[in-house]
Amino acid sequence: MNDSMPAPNHSDLAERLEQLLGIGVALSRERDINKLLEIILLAAKDVTNADGGTLYRMSDDKVLEFAILRNDTLGIAMGGTTGVEIPFYPIQLFLEGGEKNTKMVAAHAVHSGRSVNIADAYTEQGFDFSGTKNFDKKTGYGSHSFLTVPMKNHENEIIGVLQLINAKDRGSGAVQPFSDSDQHLAESLASQAAIALTNRLLINHLESLFESFISLINAAIDDKSPYTGGHCNRVPELTMLLADAVTKTRVGPLKDFAMTERDRYELRIAGLLHDCGKITTPVHVVDKATKLETIYDRINMVDTRFEIIKRDMQIAALRAQISEQDLDARLKAIDADRAFLRHTNVGGEFMRDEDVERVKQISTGYRWVDPAGVECNFLSDDEVKNLTIRAGTLTGEERKVINHHIDLTIDMLEALPWPKHLTNVPEYAGGHHERMDGKGYPRGLMREQMSVQARCMGIADIFEALTAKDRPYKKGKTLTESLSILGKMKLGLHVDPDLFDIFMWERVYETYAKQYMSPEQIDAVDLGKVPGYVPPPAP
Repeated sequence: MNDSMPAPNHSDLAERLEQLLGIGVALSRERDINKLLEIILLAAKDVTNADGGTLYRMSDDKVLEFAILRNDTLGIAMGGTTGVEIPFYPIQLFLEGGEKNTKMVAAHAVHSGRSVNIADAYTEQGFDFSGTKNFDKKTGYGSHSFLTVPMKNHENEIIGVLQLINAKDRGSGAVQPFSDSDQHLAESLASQAAIALTNRLLINHLESLFESFISLINAAIDDKSPYTGGHCNRVPELTMLLADAVTKTRVGPLKDFAMTERDRYELRIAGLLHDCGKITTPVHVVDKATKLETIYDRINMVDTRFEIIKRDMQIAALRAQISEQDLDARLKAIDADRAFLRHTNVGGEFMRDEDVERVKQISTGYRWVDPAGVECNFLSDDEVKNLTIRAGTLTGEERKVINHHIDLTIDMLEALPWPKHLTNVPEYAGGHHERMDGKGYPRGLMREQMSVQARCMGIADIFEALTAKDRPYKKGKTLTESLSILGKMKLGLHVDPDLFDIFMWERVYETYAKQYMSPEQIDAVDLGKVPGYVPPPAP
């Protein structure tokens, strides 16, 4: 097919072999598929001094799709990172009758598994170059020499085709056939490229599988508890918003902090897994909406007791044991106590001492006869214990069950054989309940013992919880309320003060609010009234 090859230049060949080695290193390092494909084609053009070229990828349905197209003379750059779509149909490997398509050079290279080196398309017999000739007529270009190389992976499977057009003399620039050394170099490059591309695709598939597995865990938590599931998705997003803001800031103690794309990926994975231990937390604890809720809300049982006591009083009145006036006063008192307990059952951020005492008085102030005929206190000890929870809806024991999820998260993550670029995932994910003053859990770490990434996740976890509108036990707070609480946490060394400052300076809260908060929660924030807020220093 190529009868007039130019004599090899040994000095030039040695230089190109050295160049090929450098290309191999670049191929092994590139993570982005589009950039990798461009490196392959541009390197092949460079080592053979070709004017143009196309890289085809084998699709799942076994056709050759255009991936990258370049032509220096015509100034064409399509596919890859250019963002310009290649408007050509894929090359079919089989004809309508099912027979192999051997007339198209690229398809022939796939079926034969060998390179095709054509000195001049206008004199070559046996191939269909009608499309090439029509292209030349439209553009005034002259497509003559072709070198088409199948790209085989380590399993000898063809995953693509590399096609180069118009080898040019390095001195005069005249179009010439591709030499034997050009072909050998292109084949060597195609072999390296195929392995590099296969490895990258395999890594991408494994990463996709890994992330799908993480999503599966979060979906299981979501199915178990819709509230926690939303939290699992929002915290990593807010963590990344804050971490990216830290990398952008040019003032303050963290102005030199930086993250590579690999660092960002590691942090994102940690964010997605930060609550994976909750998969074992009992639903009735995770979703405890009221203080008396277990499998159901026991406040209805308390209501029933009130009704029994009211009935007994009404019976006593009918028997003339109490006056009608006294009955009316007692019924009003019962209704007030019932309303109080229903309100108390909802939970809140703080329960006053006098309210705790009132619950205890109600418990002993009324007596009722249970189904077994035994006279009892109005409330059981367990009901008193739950109704006098100072903040939220969880008892101390239930709080320990909830808190245990972080121990389990750390145990689960530390048990995994993380690759080098993900070794920090357990530390990042396991530190979001630590405090800067060492009073957090589970390990009581001080600020200096924690990475910036873990501290970012700590702020994200708190702010998401404050603003979340899907919790069963509270309404989502407004921006002003949430930032006020977060500011107090800065002053109390609960959260990192430097990260809080960047959270405010870069208005991370605004970006997050637009994506995840309801319009009624997004109020106008008066920065001067946010505790702990300080204006950014001059750059």
